Amino acid sequence: MNLALNDTVCMEKYLELFAEKYPDDLHIIQLDNRPLHQSLNMSIPENIIFLFQPPYSPELNPIERLWLEIKRKLKWEIFDNLEQLRKRLTSIITGLTSQTIESLGGWDVILKALLKAGISSIIYF
Repeated sequence: MNLALNDTVCMEKYLELFAEKYPDDLHIIQLDNRPLHQSLNMSIPENIIFLFQPPYSPELNPIERLWLEIKRKLKWEIFDNLEQLRKRLTSIITGLTSQTIESLGGWDVILKALLKAGISSIIYF
């Protein structure tokens, strides 16, 4: 099995299990434009809608902002081993306040960025 097909199979299985776990809700999943995410051969459950980010728009991806925050706190630190790094990461992540998390992943930020990028409406697939 080639890598792209394997990725598609894994993504389909994830979507299937996710849709089954929350069958009564409609889910909008934000994706980048990775070829796997654009696969026409992928089966997508009816209660899931993909929202594709415009190209080159990491500001629309909340995890990118989280990684920037973590890297900012790790700046110039040196670790003797992986366990020290794990402990420091755990400390940083568990120390994030609700306000910080909201500022990194708040919908207002994402919607404003979409508007700034010229996207005034969302197309459902």
